[in-house]
Amino acid sequence: MVSLERNSFTGEIPTQYTHLTQLQHIDISFNKLSGTPPAPLFSLPNISFLNLASNVLSGPLGYNLTCNKVINFDGNCLSVDERNHNQHPESYCRYEAHKNRSNPNSKGLGVSVSLIVGMAVSTVLLAIASVIVCRHYCHRGISDQHLLHKSVQENFTTGFSSEILTNASYISENAKLEAQCLPPCRSFTLEELKEATNNFDNSAFLGEGSYGKLFKGRLESGIQVAIRCQPTTRKYWIRNLKLRLDMLAKIRHPHLVCILGHCIEVKQDDCSVNRVFLVYEYIPNGNFRSHLSERCVGEVLNWSERLAVLIGVCKAVQFLHTGVIPCFFHNRSKTNNIMLNQHRMAKLGDYGLSIISEETNNDTVMLLVMLIKMFSTLAVLNRDTHYSNNISRQMTRLEDDVYSFGLILVETMLGSSISAKMEATLRDELASLSKKEGRARLMNPVVSATGSQESISTVISIANKCICPELWSRPSFEDILWNLQYAAQIQANADSEPRFSSA
Repeated sequence: MVSLERNSFTGEIPTQYTHLTQLQHIDISFNKLSGTPPAPLFSLPNISFLNLASNVLSGPLGYNLTCNKVINFDGNCLSVDERNHNQHPESYCRYEAHKNRSNPNSKGLGVSVSLIVGMAVSTVLLAIASVIVCRHYCHRGISDQHLLHKSVQENFTTGFSSEILTNASYISENAKLEAQCLPPCRSFTLEELKEATNNFDNSAFLGEGSYGKLFKGRLESGIQVAIRCQPTTRKYWIRNLKLRLDMLAKIRHPHLVCILGHCIEVKQDDCSVNRVFLVYEYIPNGNFRSHLSERCVGEVLNWSERLAVLIGVCKAVQFLHTGVIPCFFHNRSKTNNIMLNQHRMAKLGDYGLSIISEETNNDTVMLLVMLIKMFSTLAVLNRDTHYSNNISRQMTRLEDDVYSFGLILVETMLGSSISAKMEATLRDELASLSKKEGRARLMNPVVSATGSQESISTVISIANKCICPELWSRPSFEDILWNLQYAAQIQANADSEPRFSSA
């Protein structure tokens, strides 16, 4: 909720508000805000109350008045019916806006908001710094080398609340049951992993991706595992890296490949981190990409089965965004890191690894700092190009999971890898899929033969939105999930209808 009424704020409404998709209530009435209200502000997915009354706003409203939302914009100079909505003449707003710009004591909305948030963040940062200093001096007798051999099961403060992981409503009963059946996560020694993979022999090699090589292994207990070997060039405190890995290992969801543990290899000369090994549960039925085309090795999935996989992966990414604290963005989802178990249930792998491989992590402090940046005014942004580019980069990190999922949707329909295709080419192909001749030329034959036209059209529509160049136009994962479940329901109805063959 944003409640900033009666503060004499001037300037235009910051467009950064249009990226805050969880906002439900905005009241910025009785200020001196000018310019045209940003159209995306009225299309925020959760907005139910928006009060823009008694400012000096002008131009078109950009809003459908029949929508089921409470909107108040009386007392402005907007291009609507003046009699029914009490609008001033446009000359009045031009005069007031000029007067406010000439007033040296006027307050910018974005600047004031950032000051408020900044004070709150400063308090939080001081508290965090105090905790870190306290922990450092209380535990300085414990060496980093000793930490490498401690069990992950110890009670580290990792950013996860035990209540969140066990009692929260958004963790399904299935997730709890599955977590109980899995072995507990722990630290492994490098010798254990070498023994499990026959010293990382070529016969155990499964493939290589952007996060390093993947090997198949068997632990001493007989459990089959997949081991990701990830080199790192960053300088870590071992304690800091181990806390990050512990955070990752605590995540449990039916549609996420479970992390069973990790190993940190340290260089002998300077004790810096050389490689990080992540030990996953082994998923036996291959990846999603190998089941999308007749040219692939796996059994080809029909349209209903593909929708079930997409729904599972969508639930997994939504959980990573909203179901754990801190949340995990930038998961680089692709069809070849979506695994299928023996029941063809989708499980997303290689999630959350950006907290290890990239300089910018998404812990609580970074999210708070990003909030300050989002609330800055356009005037401040224009004065500092580097600052503006940094905000754009952060917003891209929040949205690139949606874009990646859009690529998965396209590949699911086409049945072939799209990694080498340009963005403009993909959009052209999606536009072609909206036409009958385009579907006959581009779409995978199994999809065309087993999918209903309405179900496929629903997925084409949401895929178009996911890869839209404008970040604010991309849907949330809640919207994507709803559309996929709707497409699956349409397909189920079509499959249940009796089919008559002509004699």
